[in-house]
Amino acid sequence: MNITKNEKIPVEKLITGINGFDLISQGGLPKGRTTLVSGTAGSAKTVFAAQFLAEGILKTKVPGVFVTFEEPPEDIRKNMLSMGWKIAEWESQGLFTFVDTSPQKNEIDVIEIGEFDFGALLVRIEYAINKIKAQRVSIDSLGAIFSRFANVAIIRAELHRLVSALKNMGITSLITTERTQEYGEIARFGVEEFVADNVIILRNVLENEKRRRTIEILKFRGAGHQKGEYPFTVLPSNGLVVIPISAIELKQHSSKMRVTSGNSDLDRMCGGGFFRDSLILVSGATGCGKTLLTAEFINGGTQKGERCLLLAYEESREQLIRNATGWGIDFEQKEQQGLLHMLCAYPESAGLEDHLIRIKNAIDQFKPDRVAVDSVTALERIGSRNGFREFIISLASFVKHQEIPGLFTATTATLMGGPSITESHFSSITDTIILLRYVEMLGEMRRGLTVLKMRGSKHEKDIREFSIDESGIHIGKAFRNVVGILSGKPEYLTMEESDRLVNMFQD
Repeated sequence: MNITKNEKIPVEKLITGINGFDLISQGGLPKGRTTLVSGTAGSAKTVFAAQFLAEGILKTKVPGVFVTFEEPPEDIRKNMLSMGWKIAEWESQGLFTFVDTSPQKNEIDVIEIGEFDFGALLVRIEYAINKIKAQRVSIDSLGAIFSRFANVAIIRAELHRLVSALKNMGITSLITTERTQEYGEIARFGVEEFVADNVIILRNVLENEKRRRTIEILKFRGAGHQKGEYPFTVLPSNGLVVIPISAIELKQHSSKMRVTSGNSDLDRMCGGGFFRDSLILVSGATGCGKTLLTAEFINGGTQKGERCLLLAYEESREQLIRNATGWGIDFEQKEQQGLLHMLCAYPESAGLEDHLIRIKNAIDQFKPDRVAVDSVTALERIGSRNGFREFIISLASFVKHQEIPGLFTATTATLMGGPSITESHFSSITDTIILLRYVEMLGEMRRGLTVLKMRGSKHEKDIREFSIDESGIHIGKAFRNVVGILSGKPEYLTMEESDRLVNMFQD
């Protein structure tokens, strides 16, 4: 079989500019081809179609044509202003134009039974493309065509004709269509997916009384892409933002440089402090000192002139300042010096994906030397178990790629300990784990601390008692003659029992 030169050339990708999408699509949409975007109501199909054109204009000044079958142009212009896309200005500059086939006011829907074709529509689209020298076309949406005409076979033939015409002109195009369920038929009428070279599915699934949007590239004919669903969100001034969790690559550098935890005793337990690019998980029950350890971590950085970002999901800025003042740390002064930025929000104020984007934006803008999150457990209640796992992985990976220390606190399920969802998802990807535990001894409640894990470094294995006063955390001697602290069931041993256990493990 003879293979022509063109058949040996891989399919070229066109960078869309949509945040995160070009990563999961491994370079963008196949250039010069048509992509079908299918989704249920509220899955952001129109936003995706408009953003494909908007990013082409914003990033590379590439003109685009928007063919609308449903919403009139004036509604689209108004709706997209919330994303910061000034379509009217682009139209005046010859960068954007509409082909309006939306139902006119007072127009009665008519079902066409006889022969028809897209000849007139093709002429209008070709004219618009040539007029502004467009390279991108979005068509929204095919559902409106099927609702007007009854003959599916003719519609399919005419869609083939439309797609072929766009392909012959070298246009990269998007066509949106509807589906009736999140998991099932690709499109409502069962023929749309056979017209396009590529298929993308947008979902808006209801999970635990919360909507969660995901995107899946079902097929790219002749081109590679990441498999599976990826969460995304739609934000003002950002548009559609894809969160490419499993597409994240492990390419960050590793450092042997140490940074202080903010507590000299803890630094000694950790072999000289945390590594500069390490992720630290501090796990413990409510009230056992996690927020104080976070405050000391922040204070240790600012004392060395480092910029610190504190993300709080359980306490307000005023509460954080008051608590820190009680431990002799002036957060307000550090803010005024530009060394500290606090971002406080209730978890319920946004979805997990929105919180993640806010955190990333805060890190990109403030450019901190260290980050602390208190606490990630508070975010568990606003998403599904799988959604929270993806959030944790993405957050940890992003902080890790900044090559700065990140400290995250997690609250255990019970006062005496026990694993939490956060701990189970987070423990394998963190470099250091510090456990804080309550220890009941002879009718008195005490506190214990241990460094459970520290990658690449020696560390103390003792469970040490610590106390808290107005000057912070003070780590003391190791607990002796006590077992079951980490399991949440501490028991006091007599000297005879302790000696017997020691002798069991001697050579």
